[in-house]
Amino acid sequence: MMIRAVARSLIRGGSFHRHTSMAVFPARSVDGFFRSRRTMMMMMMMMSTDSSPSSYSSSPEKTTSLKEKEDEKKETKAQSNAMVSSYWGVTKKKITREDGTEWPWNCFMPWETYAADLSIDLSKHHLPKTFSDKFAYRTVKILRIPTDLFFKRRYGCRAMMLETVAAVPGMVGGVLLHLRSLRKFEQSGGWIKALLEEAENERMHLMTMVELVQPKWYERLLVLAVQGVFFNAYFVLYLLSPKLAHRIVGYLEEEAIHSYTEYLKDLNDGKIENVPAPAIAIDYWRLPKDATLKDVVTVIRADEAHHRDVNHFASDIHFQGKELRESPAPVGYH
Repeated sequence: MMIRAVARSLIRGGSFHRHTSMAVFPARSVDGFFRSRRTMMMMMMMMSTDSSPSSYSSSPEKTTSLKEKEDEKKETKAQSNAMVSSYWGVTKKKITREDGTEWPWNCFMPWETYAADLSIDLSKHHLPKTFSDKFAYRTVKILRIPTDLFFKRRYGCRAMMLETVAAVPGMVGGVLLHLRSLRKFEQSGGWIKALLEEAENERMHLMTMVELVQPKWYERLLVLAVQGVFFNAYFVLYLLSPKLAHRIVGYLEEEAIHSYTEYLKDLNDGKIENVPAPAIAIDYWRLPKDATLKDVVTVIRADEAHHRDVNHFASDIHFQGKELRESPAPVGYH
């Protein structure tokens, strides 16, 4: 308002000092204005003093106290976790090897390891006689064609793919037998455990091969596709005909023996480098510390031969019109 009055008087030719002195601006408001401005300046100076670099640089005593507080928080958290674990009884016990060193694996324990039986006959073959046996044999031979075309003689990648499929049947069969046992209130004769052992053993084959062969992105994609199709197909097949399902797996294991035999030939011929065995394989199969890839392939091939016998045996039980629980399961047969 004062500015408008001064501007209007100047346009009419009046005096600037006259009108500013006559403008309506009480003395108290002017004093209050300057007093508030002085107060604001003092506050800003105090803030600038507090925000100086020296104020930000904490003293060693403060830093030490902060570290001590953080350490106390970590200790408290660790103690609370330990209390919860001990309360539920799931604390990990200290497990050692025979030489006293700490056991490094969580995926299997020392009492689950074994020395592979290399004396097993690798040349055994089930001659297909019935229609279902011939169907199973031809199906496996047809499935081998795209595998040979894709992997050729890259047996490391072939083995990796093979184990992602080979670990499925034992799990499917074990789960379905488990559900059957629950439905019918009957024992399984140990076959649930035997089939799940087979699945776990095949999975350990895969964990070993992954240490040796790093799969490419398209191979991982292929694993997803093949596993998805094979799992569902085998699940339905086992519901319809366990006899045929086990026979197919028996022939798949025969092909696995053949593939690992070719793998060993390339290792012996120097076409594939005979690298040191992974640590997980040395502990799982109780191999010597200087074991090589050749030793690993040899014990895996022996495992596949045992799986061949188990699945052909299971199919023969069904072929005789019996149920698996009527015959003792080969638990621990690797």
